[in-house]
Amino acid sequence: MVSADGIIHHQRQTLAYLEFTEAERPFGAQIFGSTPAVMAQAAEAALAYAPDFIDINMGCPVKKVVKRGAGGALMQDVSRAAEIVREIKKALPKGFHLSVKFRSGIDISHLNYLEFGCAMQEAGADFVILHPRTVKQVFTGVSNWEHIALLKRQLSIPVIGNGDIKCVEDALQMFNQTGCDSIMLGRGAVGHPWIFHQIKSSLNNESAVDITPEVKLQTILRHIDFALEVKPERLVVREIRSQLCYYTKGIQGSAKLRDTINHTENIAELKKLLTDAYKE
Repeated sequence: MVSADGIIHHQRQTLAYLEFTEAERPFGAQIFGSTPAVMAQAAEAALAYAPDFIDINMGCPVKKVVKRGAGGALMQDVSRAAEIVREIKKALPKGFHLSVKFRSGIDISHLNYLEFGCAMQEAGADFVILHPRTVKQVFTGVSNWEHIALLKRQLSIPVIGNGDIKCVEDALQMFNQTGCDSIMLGRGAVGHPWIFHQIKSSLNNESAVDITPEVKLQTILRHIDFALEVKPERLVVREIRSQLCYYTKGIQGSAKLRDTINHTENIAELKKLLTDAYKE
């Protein structure tokens, strides 16, 4: 998710989030902001990075985003949200896909996802993504998949379901329970990137690769190497620690291992630590 202001002001750190490789396609650029004209300008500028679609995040619950009137705050201002979609749509080439991600409402007393979804469709969104928690819930409680089902029945454009997909069984259940057109994974993929392959294999009635300790180790090492291709070692070490803590959950001695990971200062030490842990 990147700031519209950061894009139009050419902030290097912001623009770095728009960069990707061909192997990562299809790739979507997700932007956030609160001013229709600025959002349209940012979306047009993002086209220089050749994304396959642009997504507007109107559900982000992060306080510093909401305080700016962006992200989840837009669920309280349907007319402004619709204007943002209309302005961005006008700035994009004909046929270029635009999506909107939003939540069930600002809080449990104001569940307006049906009204909001209809407004986004009317304004020109090509598909929508619903995370059926409220903005105030952040990531607490349980997402209400029934909201996805109701929205799917209300709209004619595709509806993507999001929220609490932690395994293959969750993905299949969301499809069956909601009738959604596709699903989006967020936190469920952290430390578990092979979940995409597992879900796809299950949907296609194919056998998934067995995720052995060796497969896990090789995946972790590849993750580290990919990070090193785009960032300096000192930054990778600092940022990869949290990812490694998710990867290593459940293995023998994981608590002690995670503590050691969080005090390791270079990549060589990290790789040796992980290799030894997975070969024990």
